[in-house]
Amino acid sequence: MAAGIVIAATLAAFAAAHADEMNDVRNLRVGMPLAELPATGYDGFACAADAAIKLAGWADYTRCPADAAGRRGVSFRYDEADNPLARVNESYTGTRVGGHPVLIALIIGEDARVDAIRIETDPQARLYMRKKAFLLAEQVKERYGQDGWACTEGSPTAAEQPLGGVFIKQHCEKVTPTRHLVLDRELFRNPDDDPRLFVNATHLLIEAGGRPAGR
Repeated sequence: MAAGIVIAATLAAFAAAHADEMNDVRNLRVGMPLAELPATGYDGFACAADAAIKLAGWADYTRCPADAAGRRGVSFRYDEADNPLARVNESYTGTRVGGHPVLIALIIGEDARVDAIRIETDPQARLYMRKKAFLLAEQVKERYGQDGWACTEGSPTAAEQPLGGVFIKQHCEKVTPTRHLVLDRELFRNPDDDPRLFVNATHLLIEAGGRPAGR
């Protein structure tokens, strides 16, 4: 048992140390050229800034509105037809990251490369999954390493009160040699709302950038 724990810890440390060399989500990564984006495995393409604009694929990204930096967001879903496990196990259905239903988009820059990946827990997911949404943030920290995060904690307000005795409003950022990670998680409710209404979410932005090596 002790040997298994050591091996698991070693693998986790290795993954954190080499996170910048790995894909960020499935076979997608920040910095990937448009020409290398996978031709299969994804569908439901649309503009992230205007879901009414449907796209045939990644290459249609120029039809989407550009932000101030000239970047364009493309939202998408996982193609369940490409995943045989989805036919036999509900845990593999839909678009998920770390087991959580999510909304996901690639942010493509003027140089036709992936400048960022935006991932948000799906607010329309079933109640059982929404109750766990804030936990995705912990999986993100495991994935990119627990050290080096700069976090600030928000405080309850009259409209944002603890849910079940727990209040979370946390903003974290981490800079690596090739990534700028922005991670927010929330768990609270408005006491004036229906008790079934609450905020429970994780928001992650994985951007290209980072610091010089050794800094």
